[in-house]
Amino acid sequence: MKHNIIRLLLSATLASLTLGASAQNLQAGYFDDNYLYRYQANPAFGNDGKGFVSMPGLGNLNITTNGTLSLRNIFYNLNGQTTTLLNPGISASEVLNGMKEHSRIGLDLRETIIAVGFKALKGYNTVSVSARASLGIGLPKEIVRLAKEGVENGVYDLSNLGATARGWAEIAFNHSHQINKQWRVGGSFKFLVGIGSFDAHVKAANLKLYNDQYIGEVDATAHASIKGFEWETDYNDHTNRHYVSGMNVDGFSPVNGFGAAFDLGAVYTLNKDWEFSLAFTDLGFISWNTDFTATTDGLQSVSTDSFAFNVDNSDSWDKFTDNLTKLYELENKGDTGSRLTGIGATMTAAAQYTLPVYRNLKFGFMNTTRINGDFSWTDFRLSATVEPVKIFSAGVNVGYGTFGARFGGIINLKVPGFNLFIASDCFPGKFAKQYVPLNSNVNVNFGINFPF
Repeated sequence: MKHNIIRLLLSATLASLTLGASAQNLQAGYFDDNYLYRYQANPAFGNDGKGFVSMPGLGNLNITTNGTLSLRNIFYNLNGQTTTLLNPGISASEVLNGMKEHSRIGLDLRETIIAVGFKALKGYNTVSVSARASLGIGLPKEIVRLAKEGVENGVYDLSNLGATARGWAEIAFNHSHQINKQWRVGGSFKFLVGIGSFDAHVKAANLKLYNDQYIGEVDATAHASIKGFEWETDYNDHTNRHYVSGMNVDGFSPVNGFGAAFDLGAVYTLNKDWEFSLAFTDLGFISWNTDFTATTDGLQSVSTDSFAFNVDNSDSWDKFTDNLTKLYELENKGDTGSRLTGIGATMTAAAQYTLPVYRNLKFGFMNTTRINGDFSWTDFRLSATVEPVKIFSAGVNVGYGTFGARFGGIINLKVPGFNLFIASDCFPGKFAKQYVPLNSNVNVNFGINFPF
């Protein structure tokens, strides 16, 4: 029974991994003057004072998946067929040898519904409406070992299993201002409309199995802030408790909270060759109207040495599983009121060098750090950007950080009245036969805009 529960939990996690996505700014376009949305990474950038209006829904579409667990760790080829790691035909050693002790994957989505840039108020301004979403999942290696090897004598640490998800709409007002020849500063105010939020975290989960004793303990909590949400419950005759068995959404509404966030940025021009910049974005929170909570009420533990653990003995096995249900049963606390969550602040620090002998070629170095609890990450990136003619620019970059080595680039076409860019911070690399990227680190950025 416990083995089946672990496999069910892992199956649900794997399903989420194939669908999830995470919201960030395009790093490949940071040093490209023709990229109209540089202000999203640093609000001090002013697009040289040139105005633009985006194509509705397609001005700036950014989809990113980041992870330390690649799809080749999840999907395998068995006798010419694609299957998952849970298939009994895939050995435990083959699966476990390729995994980190704690894996995670995240997805970000950022879609600019409409944006307008214009010169006014002695500076450069943008007004935009965007839809954003962020998802992160953490998976300890031990839960895979338990699912593949089954319940054996040993110690299993299943802590740090969790997931987080946010969805919100954003109305942003950005202003960039030139102070003097060296300094330019900027800031954004963002009004946030919360659509939904979900957080589940297993703070502690340990299972110790010996020949004549087992000890188990779990501390887990889940929060759901979704309009029309409710936990489904069942009754356990063995523990005499109602426990959370599922979830249901009835009467969903896209508005379930409000919040605000700020972006702050500065650009310092040392001389005609060197430029330095620093920005902090998404400094803010959303206050959710509801908080449907399910919890173990702190650390729950069970232990026994009154019988020899033996799955072939039905009485022993039933007693074991009946006691073990106390560990994973979450109690429905209902709606406990409002709660406050961040949206994942980001710091960007960069230096740009313009080649003196060919000033249309620039080199850049930047560090991007996302501050988002257990799903924080950092990335260091070296870029080269060239603009051989006014209407065309291109760049390539290589990065390394939390999610390993990555390679990206941008192509930007800008003619009077029309701008098209295609970019990626991380090219997908190899694909499976079903055209699914085998690498969990993939980024696609695309946009059509109309400069004026």
